Amino acid sequence: MLYSAVYAFVLLFLVKNINFSLATEPVCSKFAYEEQLLEKMIRTEIKVESIESEIKKTQDSVLNTLNEIKKKAADIMDRFEDLRNNITDETVAKTKDMQKKEEFFQNSFEELRMNFTNDMETKRNALTDLQDKMAQPSVAFYAHHVTETTLDKTDQIIVFDSVLTNEGSGYDTSTGIFTAPVEGMYQFTVHICTYSGKYSFIGLVLADKVIASTSNFASNSYTCNSVGAIARVKSGEQVWVKCTSPAFNRELRDDSHRMNTFSGIMMYK
Repeated sequence: MLYSAVYAFVLLFLVKNINFSLATEPVCSKFAYEEQLLEKMIRTEIKVESIESEIKKTQDSVLNTLNEIKKKAADIMDRFEDLRNNITDETVAKTKDMQKKEEFFQNSFEELRMNFTNDMETKRNALTDLQDKMAQPSVAFYAHHVTETTLDKTDQIIVFDSVLTNEGSGYDTSTGIFTAPVEGMYQFTVHICTYSGKYSFIGLVLADKVIASTSNFASNSYTCNSVGAIARVKSGEQVWVKCTSPAFNRELRDDSHRMNTFSGIMMYK
């Protein structure tokens, strides 16, 4: 289509030029006019063929250029696609790696948080226990000296009538009975000394029940013996020392060298 349009334009231009030339040249003869016209047509045809050739070359050059552009564009698109795929694959790989690292850090942080929380809870509980122990009342007593040394009465309570320590005011020197002011775990100790040739049978009593006992005898010397127990005592419960086997030959010895003692202390609640 481009070629036809150019060809028609060239012919129209040549025809106008020919007509103009014919109008200005003098008419010699019919044959001369025809020869001139033929010559001009031949020259015109030659020029048209030359123009056609140039147009063809230009078309081929344009087509070649377009093909090269298409090839380069296709190559650029292929490279771009490869680059995009590489970037996508690399991005996916980095994203997965970052997700793994994030998950690792989250798990590590959660583990640290749980360990820290458990450790803080343990320390808080230990501190609470320590505060409870520090806040708990102090209960302890230490009594000594027995005035009534003869043990000839059934269930006779041995009264230690002097106290060195009576924290919590639980021990009564008039009755020889300790009454627990608070519930807790207590340790009790009884130390008894006996006349030479005499016997003593002693029991540690908690709430009317003997929880520890001992006996003591020496034929030719004074002798001493101890007994103790650890027990949970409720608030208001009572503890005392009694003779478990009374008789006329049962007697304690109490002097500056042999002290009969009864002691107790609350270790914890």
